[in-house]
Amino acid sequence: MSVERPPPSAERPRSLTILGATGSIGRSTLALVAERPELYRVEALVAGRDVHLLAELAVRHRARLAVVAEPRAYLALKERLAGTGIDVAAGAEAIVDAARLPTDWVMAAIVGMAGLAPTLAALERGAIVAIANKESLVSAGELILAAARRGGAVLLPVDSEHNAIFQALGDTPREAIERLILTASGGPFRTWSLEEMAQATPAQAVAHPNWRMGAKISVDSATMMNKGLEIIEAHRLFGVPEARIEVVLHPQSIVHGLVALTDGSLLAQLATPDMRIPIAHTLGWPARLSTTAPRLDLATIGRLDFEPPSEHRFPALGLARRALRRGGAAPTILNAANEVAVAAFLAGRIGFLDIVRTVESVLESLPDGPTGSLEEVLGRDREARAKAEAVIARGFSRSR
Repeated sequence: MSVERPPPSAERPRSLTILGATGSIGRSTLALVAERPELYRVEALVAGRDVHLLAELAVRHRARLAVVAEPRAYLALKERLAGTGIDVAAGAEAIVDAARLPTDWVMAAIVGMAGLAPTLAALERGAIVAIANKESLVSAGELILAAARRGGAVLLPVDSEHNAIFQALGDTPREAIERLILTASGGPFRTWSLEEMAQATPAQAVAHPNWRMGAKISVDSATMMNKGLEIIEAHRLFGVPEARIEVVLHPQSIVHGLVALTDGSLLAQLATPDMRIPIAHTLGWPARLSTTAPRLDLATIGRLDFEPPSEHRFPALGLARRALRRGGAAPTILNAANEVAVAAFLAGRIGFLDIVRTVESVLESLPDGPTGSLEEVLGRDREARAKAEAVIARGFSRSR
């Protein structure tokens, strides 16, 4: 994988494509760009269906292209951008075409499997890709890594935990790594009993104590499925076996990731819980980008707490480990079923504990299949989604 890329400078601003521009990661990225406009040139912004915000961001950041995923929103976007000189496109193919534009740097922040094809396209052409789409790495990790190798791309993790480990590792030889440790806040239900979680509402599940995130990832944090997915992601990114990837609860969300070395050293990255910090690391890479993110004051914080997670109350952790050990299409099935179950919970169709029950049922009932191509991954994904919908339609007994 090629890593010889010059940092952004006023003499050579870095050109950007942002996939998922209207989401929390996309907006944070653009906020950083606005702080140092001499270093960056926004070429393309891609969003799902929020035409109003997409148009506003495109004009504010002088983008050359705005793409909306929903084809029916094309005319509305075109009307809002009339007279600006900004090109407009819509649909899945247009998103992939945007990812293929010859920009230096791509933020891959489209949530879910919808982000897979454009992420592959950006990697295959050799861009620096800041990946915030954990679902792509979980469901199609081998495809992602192979595309990066073929294209000579640079793959930089944006998730705070993996970005922390990436920073802590530096040039450490892989044989010196004893363990990787992912920290987890525990979400809003860290101290809740199973009986209490059974009655949890969507509003309670998305009320994360430390981070401001979208609804889907907030629910994943509440179930701790996000940490299960991150175990798989860490295995893909760093090549460390599942048995040597640990999770520890850290309610303050100050220590984001740790690397234990064979000599007994423990390396950690600390920062305030602000996604601008890992995003800035990828935006400025290989240099460091100054930001206005709040600084840590350890004396004021006073203490940092750590505790083991309870897989009894948060079975998603064990379920993700089983999927990773099983290999093949199991992680793809896990991710697809979880996306469907989370959507059903947010819509009030199932209870909170039914999310993981749905995923487990789908994972146990579907056989593995090949995932060596994009078509095969998407086929397994569709199969798992259909099965999850069937499981939800059948219903659960809340007394389980």
